Amino acid sequence: MEYGKLIKRQDIEGLENKSLAPYAVKSGDSRGRKHKEKEHPYRTRFQRDRDRVIHSSAFRRLEYKTQVFVYHEGDYYRTRLTHSMEVAQIARSICKSMQLNEDLAESIALSHDLGHPPFGHTGQNILNRLMKDHGGFEHNKQGLRVVKLLEKRYPEFSGLNLTWEVQEGISKHSVDSDNPIMEMEGHRYPSLEAQVADCADGIAYNAHDLDDGITSGLLNLELVRKLVLWREHEKKLDQKYSNLDSKLKKYQIVRLIINDLITDFRQTTLKNLQSNKIQSVNDIRNAKKRVAGFSSEMVEKNGELKKFLHKNLYNHRKVKRMEFKSEIYLTKLFNAYVGDVGLLPESVQKEENADSLQRRICDYISGMTDRYAISEYKKLFSPDEKD
Repeated sequence: MEYGKLIKRQDIEGLENKSLAPYAVKSGDSRGRKHKEKEHPYRTRFQRDRDRVIHSSAFRRLEYKTQVFVYHEGDYYRTRLTHSMEVAQIARSICKSMQLNEDLAESIALSHDLGHPPFGHTGQNILNRLMKDHGGFEHNKQGLRVVKLLEKRYPEFSGLNLTWEVQEGISKHSVDSDNPIMEMEGHRYPSLEAQVADCADGIAYNAHDLDDGITSGLLNLELVRKLVLWREHEKKLDQKYSNLDSKLKKYQIVRLIINDLITDFRQTTLKNLQSNKIQSVNDIRNAKKRVAGFSSEMVEKNGELKKFLHKNLYNHRKVKRMEFKSEIYLTKLFNAYVGDVGLLPESVQKEENADSLQRRICDYISGMTDRYAISEYKKLFSPDEKD
């Protein structure tokens, strides 16, 4: 390219064709969007998807949606927004080093939690129970619903009109009828970029919950030290530094764990690509098993960390008490709205789609932030609260 020349979309697409691996998704080869749109002069399809997600209302609300700790327990702890940003960073790093499409992986990573309700996984379980007779609730399906229907940003169509490939990555579960991949005969798995984003989610989730759990005091450091992933890196740090500050040591160990997981993931995935003779995007989607993943040794170490977090953090007394309160908030709000539609905002009452009242209420509640759900509960059930 000439010096000083303004880069056009076609230039970027040309660079992708030259520099990306043969099994990477090229933006110029996208299956496109449901609603036809004129292509942007200097942004690729996946770059536009990323920007649409970032500017969406659902993405902004992730700032006040939590993973483990409800919002008022402390500003330090990670939210769905900071988590999504961390997942995107890990996904981009992996894709850059493996010659995959960074923009696609980033778009999927930033949008993967758009369907999460307030109060983390507890909120999902509660809404799934409340919607048992009305189609249930699952956050990946809800994420698709957000980008296909619920976001109202364009006069020509509902939703964000994201590309087929990003919607494929959001869906995750290949057995879901809503997953675009189900339309394609012979396709078992999503793109490698989608698989990278999925693994990046797991890497960020476990490592950062470990970090927040120690910071909150809910995890016993002596028990944490028995974990293989922790023990290996603490030993290295102790050999290299003497009297390292405890906060700094924690930061360094979590950082090294993330790096260890990413390194193993890259090496194992590359071996799988070679052993399965993967040469194209279709080879990835039609493979007999998922191409991306960890070595058996790392699966065991990471599995130990997951079990530890479930036993000692997610089932901690203080977390269970938060979950107990969350169930009261969401159950009472849902039942109140079903019992009296007049309690809902006018915009929800007037929503014109073919869905049931229960589904529209579920959409409304799942879009709430933690603090908004608590505020709504107080307004409805505390006589002294002003509306």
